Amino acid sequence: MSLVLYNTWSKKEEVFRSLEEGTVGMYTCGPTVYGRPHIGNYSSFLAADLLRRWLEVSGYSVCQVKNITDVGHLVADGDDGEDKVEREAKKEQVDPLEIAERYTSEYLEDEQALNLLEPAHRPRATETITEMIAMIETLVSNGNAYETEDGVYFSVESFEGYGKLSGNTLDKLDSGSRVQVNEDKKHPADFALWKKCVGENANHILRWESPWGEGFPGWHIECSAMSTKFLGETIDIHTGGEDNIFPHHECEIAQSECASGKPFVKHWLHRRRIDLGDQTMSKSLGNGLYIPDIVERGFSALDLRYYFLSVHYRTNLKFSWKGLEDARKARRRVVEWVGELSANSYQLIAISLDSGLSFTQEFTRAMDSDLNTPAALAAVFDCMTWSRSQDLSKEEQSELQSFIRMVQHTFGCFDPEEDSEVPSEVQKLLEERLRARESKDFDASDRLRDEIKALGYEVRDENGGQNVRKI
Repeated sequence: MSLVLYNTWSKKEEVFRSLEEGTVGMYTCGPTVYGRPHIGNYSSFLAADLLRRWLEVSGYSVCQVKNITDVGHLVADGDDGEDKVEREAKKEQVDPLEIAERYTSEYLEDEQALNLLEPAHRPRATETITEMIAMIETLVSNGNAYETEDGVYFSVESFEGYGKLSGNTLDKLDSGSRVQVNEDKKHPADFALWKKCVGENANHILRWESPWGEGFPGWHIECSAMSTKFLGETIDIHTGGEDNIFPHHECEIAQSECASGKPFVKHWLHRRRIDLGDQTMSKSLGNGLYIPDIVERGFSALDLRYYFLSVHYRTNLKFSWKGLEDARKARRRVVEWVGELSANSYQLIAISLDSGLSFTQEFTRAMDSDLNTPAALAAVFDCMTWSRSQDLSKEEQSELQSFIRMVQHTFGCFDPEEDSEVPSEVQKLLEERLRARESKDFDASDRLRDEIKALGYEVRDENGGQNVRKI
């Protein structure tokens, strides 16, 4: 079976075929670093990471590019108003680059905690200004863009396919549909490629010389320039959150295809949003949860990874602490099982999709079916139950280890965790509980178990002794 993915462009599932056999060029929209990304932002990054991992398991060499936006992203994703990074810098009375560096550092810390694979390239918008200016010059020369008093704008009417990705075609758009009225624009949906440092932007701190005077790039042109620089004019896969579909990705398509004369992206993949109750999680609403919030509640970032990946990427997940707790328990079951198998001396063999083990085939079939992670995990738990009830032959043991390797690389959250040193306070309670059990004082034993749990550790009675694990 071949990998089938839902393509936002065609609105249907399609067999994935890369431009060049055996290799995949993949662009992932990264964060705007004016604040720490909330966990909803990471859901789209995790979906992209899952896809990349599965492509690698399937034998592809993946070149992933994930940008960092450190200039040009204005409030409300529009063409007017404050730059998000500069607004935060003014609030904290520091240099904008200091803000960008601080939140980039926090973002990278979170990615490491979530075990996201490092991309081949992680360009910053401020490092790609030359390429942006060159692309804008091409668009102006081709008649797709025009200069006004406050900047350079892309003419949406010059691109026949505008609106195909999102459905926001020109006949449906009006000035109230995420577009802003500007008397200098030829059409209300025209979007900024370059903003001049005049008028409300006269004091913009981050600025560069250009053929149109000092200024800074628009938000959309950044991703087109960065993806083209590292992946070429046509790329295999572009990922992002569903909130990026319009206007950001719609604008990327228009400017990229008008600049190159070639199709921009073969396959678009978008992660549905994460909600808190009836509200979408967002910084503007002030209802975001962050990785430190998750850790503070006693969870691992990998519990969150499992939680988000256990739900299909095209499902609108409503986050709950109960859901995260269930995810932690399920993940721990798999980690403990993997640890049991790793303790055996069976030879580990390379990842193989051709294993005779039926669970390998079920897992592969599920992942090839538009990354159907719930079905893939069902195969994992079925395998766990089967393996614990069988006297496995050496061949089955080898195939099982191969299957485990595949599962571990695909999900990225099942590696056995090193036991951290048990604090002396917990160790003292364990010794007291052992004495209570030896004297058959089970009420005291249960009470001490609860005290240990309150300190963040779980104790299990196994093989005549106590086994303690950090929760």
